[in-house]
Amino acid sequence: MSRSKLVIRDNSTLRAQYNSLRQGDIIVGRLRLRESEESLLLDLCERNVRLIPSGLSQLASRSKTLQTTLFAPFMLPLTCSIHAHHDLIAAISEYQKKSITAVVTKLDRRNAGMGVHLWRSVEEVFTHASLGNLPFPFVLQPFEAECRDIRVVALGDYIEAYWRHNPHNFRNNLHHGGQSKPCKLSAEQIKLCRQVMARGLFPYGHLDIVLTKEGKSYLGEVNLRGGIHGAQISPEEYQLKVDAIHQQLLDDYLK
Repeated sequence: MSRSKLVIRDNSTLRAQYNSLRQGDIIVGRLRLRESEESLLLDLCERNVRLIPSGLSQLASRSKTLQTTLFAPFMLPLTCSIHAHHDLIAAISEYQKKSITAVVTKLDRRNAGMGVHLWRSVEEVFTHASLGNLPFPFVLQPFEAECRDIRVVALGDYIEAYWRHNPHNFRNNLHHGGQSKPCKLSAEQIKLCRQVMARGLFPYGHLDIVLTKEGKSYLGEVNLRGGIHGAQISPEEYQLKVDAIHQQLLDDYLK
């Protein structure tokens, strides 16, 4: 006997109903999953259970190395995911070919700048990784001196952006004492944000854009959620817009 589509809005109901979910059922809201449970997103997608936000965007928000795999064409050249020593050996050659010395690493699941480290060379990264001081996996990318950091909040048609700058720390996060100021995005930067969100199936997101001293824009990171300290939108307005996007997607799926 057929039944109407089931709509789940909380994790306790999801876990209780997990094995009875069918094609066309819908889960609204990010799933609270342990790292070892993330493969459940694949199972749900294979069973054609609809996820709002998408399963891909939820996974990408959790993993910086996955983001690098998905969005490498939009990031600083030579940005790559490092999963083992062999990846670092290959990176050493590529970076030396380009005469790149200083590099940055980002630990896979750290946020607010807590997993970001600056190194003098990839060789130095390799030494520390070999000695067990730097855990795999992580993201490796060139250190871009004198760049500007832009945080973009994209909620459907609503987009706002602001500079983040810390004169005493290359980590520009406001969490580390950085300052912010509203800024206007160029058409190229808006296109970059839209391309990234389309590739990762993000219905909304927080994007960090790196603006180099040469004036080129690249993706730093993207997440479904992030701090809005420095943004003009209020927490209440923010949540209303997220809820409206969820509802619109739900309405589309229920048609």
